[in-house]
This record gives sequence, C-alpha cells and structure tokens, in this order.
Amino acid sequence: MKVLALGAHPDDIEIFMFGTLAAYAAQGAELTFAVATDGARGGKSDAAVLARVRREEATAAAVLLGAEPRFLGFPDGELVADAALIGTLKTLIGAIGPELVITHAPNDYHADHRALSDGVRIAASFAVPVLHADTMGGTGFAPTHYVDISAHAEIKAKAIRMHQSQDPDRFVDIARTQNLFRSGQCNGAQGSLAEAFRFEPMFPFADIRSLLPPAPAIRTVMVSSRRVD
Repeated sequence: MKVLALGAHPDDIEIFMFGTLAAYAAQGAELTFAVATDGARGGKSDAAVLARVRREEATAAAVLLGAEPRFLGFPDGELVADAALIGTLKTLIGAIGPELVITHAPNDYHADHRALSDGVRIAASFAVPVLHADTMGGTGFAPTHYVDISAHAEIKAKAIRMHQSQDPDRFVDIARTQNLFRSGQCNGAQGSLAEAFRFEPMFPFADIRSLLPPAPAIRTVMVSSRRVD
C-alpha cells in the first residue's frame, strides 16, 4: 500500500499523524511525506537558515519510518489553494499513485493548513480518497475514524523531537494529551493512545475502513460488581 502524507509545515506530519504512519510502516506500507511550505517563518532565525534547518529536521524524522520526503517549497505563511498549489499536488499524486492521502482538516487553526486541505481536496478529485487529520487541540473536529497508536508513541515523540528548532517538547505534550483523550473517547484501554481522523465520503470513495490500521479495541462497559448494603 502507498500512503501520501501532506503537511503544511516541516513538523506537521509528526504532530498530527505520525503514529498512524508508524502503524502503516509496521504493515509494510510505502510512505511519502510531502511538506508544502519551507517553514521559514517558524522562528526568529534568518529565513534562509531556518528553511534549511527545518528541511533537515523533517528529513531526519521521515528517515525514522523509511519514508521518502518531498519538499514543495511554497513560502511559509502564504499558502493559498491556487492553480500553482493544485497543479503541484496533482503532479505529486500522479507520480506517487497513493491508495490514500492524509492531510490537514479544512477547519484547522493555521491558514496554511486550511489552504493545503482545500488544495488537496481539489487535486485528489477521482484519483484517491483523502483522510483529514485531527485539528490542533481537537477544536471543531468530529472524528469518524480512530487508529490505535499505543505501540508507536515512543517513535512519534522521537519524530517530533527531531524538530529542535521548534521547541518540540511542548508539541510532544500537546500531542500525547490529545492522543490520550481520543483513545478514551472511543473507549480504548486505560493509558492507550489514538489518533483521530475524519473521512467525508465522496464519490467514488464511500468507505475506507479497509485502508486504515486497526482502531483501539472496543471494551465492554461493565456495571460495578461492588455490593452496597
């Protein structure tokens, strides 16, 4: 199976969907990580230096799963779903031929995320189904699918920490808190972790369950066995 992960900035794939991509890697999937912008506005360093450093960080994170990194090179903070972006995405999808594309939700917090989501939706067309990753903090997001990432929590944290230019421990904490909540939301085992996604059925793609790694196992809800006299 081929999976294309698309993030707006060099650390987005790691924060929002890396656990699921690790689950795919464990299944033998062929992964491609594509980063839309150069990330040059993600700090106070010289823009050219920061863009180079962030590219190196994203490459190091991709290597953890044996993924092929692609860098589309659009300016950070200026992404729009115009002909240039859509054309680039169409070419990328055509070259890779993925069975599934994962990208940002259309209502995520950053304008670059929203623009990429819109561009991917248009570029994917009839070629491939698109799965939307959870938003930052889960704000305004109603999941339709969950993936158990409990076995991949360590490598996800390691991948986020590859982005040392971004003060990554804060994102490790944010992601873990969210992944704990999402597992609890679908009645996962205590301490387990899950990433949440939303799929909007669109012809000809109506059901993608067979394309996803396993969700957290459903637990029986038990009535208390304690006797009170």
